[in-house]
Amino acid sequence: MKVGFIGLGRMGQGMAGRLLAAGHDLLVYDQKEENLRVLHAAGAAIADSIATVCHERQVVISMLPHDAALEAVVNGTGGLADSMSVETAHMAMGTHSVDQINATNQSHADAGQIFIAAPVLGRPDLAASGELSIVPAGPAAAVDSFQPLYDAMSKQTFRVGEQPQSSAAVKIANNFLLGSVIENMGEAFSLVRKLGVEPELFFEVMMKGLFGAPAFKIYGPMIAEQKWDSHGATAVIGLKDADLVVAAAESAEMSVPSVHIWRGHLLKAIERGEGHLDWAVMAREQFRNSGLE
Repeated sequence: MKVGFIGLGRMGQGMAGRLLAAGHDLLVYDQKEENLRVLHAAGAAIADSIATVCHERQVVISMLPHDAALEAVVNGTGGLADSMSVETAHMAMGTHSVDQINATNQSHADAGQIFIAAPVLGRPDLAASGELSIVPAGPAAAVDSFQPLYDAMSKQTFRVGEQPQSSAAVKIANNFLLGSVIENMGEAFSLVRKLGVEPELFFEVMMKGLFGAPAFKIYGPMIAEQKWDSHGATAVIGLKDADLVVAAAESAEMSVPSVHIWRGHLLKAIERGEGHLDWAVMAREQFRNSGLE
């Protein structure tokens, strides 16, 4: 398929690489020249503008870090709304707010264009190995037509309907649960450490007894061993996810009290200059609050 790709950060690099490896015709655009070099060396063509990346493409994928970037790419002068043909679809695969996804959908609808929201579940290392999960929502025929792209980038696809906001809701709720798991593990590890139990022993009990899910397998050792180097979402990205949970809850006119706990811990970590560390560092704040650091 002829694919345009905007946004070649850590996730975008891995995803675009998978598309190239699967034999798709890839045209890429990013504001950072160093992000383009790797993909160009692997066989991708480089576009010099958003308008150019839309040229004769069946789909333009955006993998952008926040709402402001998506808004600029879509509605800025020479952006996707100005530049895409009605035969080209825009697939937004970053993590964005429900309100921004709805606004983006409306911009494309006003231009007679196709829009699919398809956020991914997983970490950058999983993107590079094609082990992500993808949650697309949009016009059914369009969503179905891009299955070869999902297959190249992911291990599984969860279609959640024709309203793009549905995929944003699933992604935000998934991150809310994951953040809550990390926060709760930080509290549990703090408790056993305060009472003289080696955290590695508690991790073994946890995994062989109560739990065996990927979140525990990934974040449990990080918390037990206090290794906070980022191989996935940083504390800054985690804070964005927490803010999206708060905004989504406000839109739904409901309360999710636990998000404020891990959001507060992330804010404190960022204030300490630890925003570049893995968002599991929220557990370190619990350790500090417990007098362990």
